[in-house]
Amino acid sequence: MNTQSPTIDTSGDAVARVLNAVDERQQEMTALLQDLVRIPSISGSDDENEAIAHAASLFRERGLDVDHWQIPLADITARPDFPGMEVERSEAWGVVGRLPGAAPTTARTLLFNGHLDVVPVGDPQQWSTAPFDPRIADGRLYGRGSCDMKAGFVAALWAVEAVRQSGVRLAGDLLITAVLGEEDGGLGTYSTLARGWRADACVIPEPTGLDLVPANAGALTFRLRVPGVATHASRRTEGVSAIEKFIPLFAALHRLEARRNANPVASASRWPLAYPLSIGTIHAGDWASSVPDLLVAEGRLGVALDEPMEAARADLEQAVAEACRQDPWLRDHPASVEWWGGQFASG
Repeated sequence: MNTQSPTIDTSGDAVARVLNAVDERQQEMTALLQDLVRIPSISGSDDENEAIAHAASLFRERGLDVDHWQIPLADITARPDFPGMEVERSEAWGVVGRLPGAAPTTARTLLFNGHLDVVPVGDPQQWSTAPFDPRIADGRLYGRGSCDMKAGFVAALWAVEAVRQSGVRLAGDLLITAVLGEEDGGLGTYSTLARGWRADACVIPEPTGLDLVPANAGALTFRLRVPGVATHASRRTEGVSAIEKFIPLFAALHRLEARRNANPVASASRWPLAYPLSIGTIHAGDWASSVPDLLVAEGRLGVALDEPMEAARADLEQAVAEACRQDPWLRDHPASVEWWGGQFASG
């Protein structure tokens, strides 16, 4: 990328015109956000692709140059540095919009990146409103994905639109991309990079309370398999419950989390738990009157700033192995650790 400073009109009049273009269309922005929230774009669902197609239409309506492509999943997922996925997809799409600059070959390029996929809603009965029926109350908009991060995407889109509508011409290209798969590994952004899109700087309007976040912890998804011996519950002492054998492993993971968070670097010390280790799913047994012979737990390991992913993985594997050595059954039938799904380095 060229390192020369772009010749952008930064006069007070130019800045005011851009800001006014935002302020004049607040209601339109809110309506657009509501439309996006109505799309139940849960990671891995068909609606995830619908959200990307909707973003492509929004880009075209605003006169941007649009690159809307089907992601070659077989090629992308086979790459050695692919960060992984937690849900299977048979089809996935990407999109980039471009507002051309006056001197794109010599000036710098700025990219806005926002994901439109959301996590499952859990129990809808615990919601005060339908998750995908956006409601406004007391100056807030409620709905799944409104905060993380469809509102941020709309804000980025309106930043691009405000520049276009104001008539201010930037020197470099202004790019905006809508991505899927952020919640389970980063497929969308990875595929955008594989497509060849690059910029000198990137702004990701995640919900940070408007704090600038120049660094982030990593996160590694893991799967733990704990073996047991099945038998009828009336003779449970003749079997080995995988659930009971998971208990000391769960305690060991808690101790590991405490140790890994004992002395966080200064930039991470503001958080009560900078590098969480969390178990998200547990599956064991298939019959109430049987002793389960297998427990499968899936979780997320936080990676410290500047910590290699290999070191973080080894830390968890060693903690599990040590806990197994302390148990007579697990010593001979140790639990296994598998790294799957999203694998994010710190940065």
